[in-house]
Amino acid sequence: MHNPEVHPVTDLVRIGDKVIDRARLHRLIDQALDLRAGGASQQEVADRLGTDRTFVSRLETLGELRRGRRIGLVGFPVANKGELEALAAAEGLDWVLLMTDAERWAYVRNRSGIDLVNDIMALISQAQELDAVIVLGSDMRVQLLEAVLGRKAVGMVIGASPIQGDRPVDTDRLRELIRALKASENGPGPARGE
Repeated sequence: MHNPEVHPVTDLVRIGDKVIDRARLHRLIDQALDLRAGGASQQEVADRLGTDRTFVSRLETLGELRRGRRIGLVGFPVANKGELEALAAAEGLDWVLLMTDAERWAYVRNRSGIDLVNDIMALISQAQELDAVIVLGSDMRVQLLEAVLGRKAVGMVIGASPIQGDRPVDTDRLRELIRALKASENGPGPARGE
């Protein structure tokens, strides 16, 4: 087998009669992934890059680290926010929104009514893109988000409404819930690929 010639200064590789520009390939791959992450279909990306859809699909398969349910976590007012964020990162959650009591009140105070409504609508839209959303909050907030998100919402009540002050969340219980959702094919929300 012949080793390709690499020209580090220009980042060109000679393979037989062809000269390949590595930097260009990297840029095109980055562009394809950015377009897909931004919501473009595989066919749209293929058309834009001048290739076919199966190439885009195979490219994604080559880089895939994990496949599974997309899970989010939303909760307030939580006392152990840093610990919960670390747990969410370690478990590979896709979307996390946690606030202490002070943060949630500052969030509300620093927005006009219309900005707050727009923010809430955007957050709901993001949550609906997930397969499951774990909701940490008062009994009333959990019920509200279950009504909005339907089967995707999985509630974990941390107190009776209205909650005043931060509440600690049992990280072991949360970890078990996350792992159960990741393992479940029939849990809340559609399984991947549906």
